[in-house]
Amino acid sequence: MSEHNITLDEIDRRILNALQIDASQTNSELARSVHVSAPTCLRRVKHLRESGVIERQVAIVAPQLVGARLTAIVEITLDVQAAERMAEFEQVVADEPAVLQCYRVSPGPDFVLMVQVADMPAYHALAHRLFAAHANVRNVKSYFSTFRSKFETRIAI
Repeated sequence: MSEHNITLDEIDRRILNALQIDASQTNSELARSVHVSAPTCLRRVKHLRESGVIERQVAIVAPQLVGARLTAIVEITLDVQAAERMAEFEQVVADEPAVLQCYRVSPGPDFVLMVQVADMPAYHALAHRLFAAHANVRNVKSYFSTFRSKFETRIAI
């Protein structure tokens, strides 16, 4: 994604809002819903993709229905926070499918991870792989979700 700001007009905003609600709609359906012609809509969506505003389009899966019933929010503090050691840890978690999100944060811990696994034994195995076996991890604090009251992927535009 490009680091510079992209200027979005009202049509771009309508397109983005509509796609965030349902990215599976056809170009014709999308064009109708945002009140533009199909060629205009196609051109604008292509531009939004090429400029990096639309990073990717995905299906949102219900975790409990595919066996990933445990959500953990994990705070990680490293022993050494040098840039190369931070990047090394980020690569370790990037290679782990159970880690859905990884954020560098400040102040407090160095990282916050969102993890989705089947159950507590799966979490323990993940914790051993990622944290106990990683020499630079000083502290791990885990929170386990007991109920998800909100989950949204849509960004207000």
